[in-house]
Amino acid sequence: MGRNIKCKPDHLCIAIFTLCLSVRFAEYFLIETDKTAIGENVLHKVVGIILLGLVLKRVNLSWSDIGFHRNSFVSGILKGLLLGSFCFIISYGLELAILTLQGNPAHLEMYISSFSLTGSQINHTDFVFFLLCVLFNVINVWMEEGVFRGLFLKTLSETKSFMKANYTAAFLFGAWHIVMPIRSYINGEMSFAAMLLMGIGYMILSGIMGIKWGLLYRITGNLWAGLGDHLFNNTVVTNMLHVVSLTGADELQIVRIMAAQIISFAFVLVIHTYRTTRVR
Repeated sequence: MGRNIKCKPDHLCIAIFTLCLSVRFAEYFLIETDKTAIGENVLHKVVGIILLGLVLKRVNLSWSDIGFHRNSFVSGILKGLLLGSFCFIISYGLELAILTLQGNPAHLEMYISSFSLTGSQINHTDFVFFLLCVLFNVINVWMEEGVFRGLFLKTLSETKSFMKANYTAAFLFGAWHIVMPIRSYINGEMSFAAMLLMGIGYMILSGIMGIKWGLLYRITGNLWAGLGDHLFNNTVVTNMLHVVSLTGADELQIVRIMAAQIISFAFVLVIHTYRTTRVR
């Protein structure tokens, strides 16, 4: 692949990241698609997919070259969904147990909500909203996995070890998520101190998730398992299946997500370490 890229891999990744992030900021702060009937900031993800396709063509790579292999699609997606399901069953149970111990019994409810760092804002139960949620999140994870795990890992691995490339891609993935805390602060939904705390925490959590999905890419040789796990997290956990108590909904959502991601990260790391050690 190196002979197809006329600029340094680091420079190419930073250029693509900067362009995608600029479009992301424009949609979050200017277009605000999530405040329209669409209910989701999905336009910058569509732009990202188009940009990814153009870059692949420019450097003479196919979608398969960066991990979108046709022959492992079904099995890979199922593995990712299974991983997400198993870990979040544990974390949902933990969340329900904590609320019960606090004297605030809770239960699960299924509805579509818009994801917000300061709480869910819109609730829908019509089938069309479930369908749109899945569609928008497929676009979401396709873009993020294709760019951050597919293209970035493939490109950066030309000049770095896989782990260094994975850490770099994960750092960029963490920085990618700083937009939401910034907008919450500008909109007056949180203080500056809260923005800093939430921003740092969100970057660390997203970075851990990025490292995990990068390891899954290396273990399986494709993006499907990471994409399936990513899709479960974004679709079911943040938008569909909610914990409702006497005092509100999803009050401990961040605890739920962190617990599940730590468990799944540890699981994937053990598998990766075992396979690496065995090969040696």
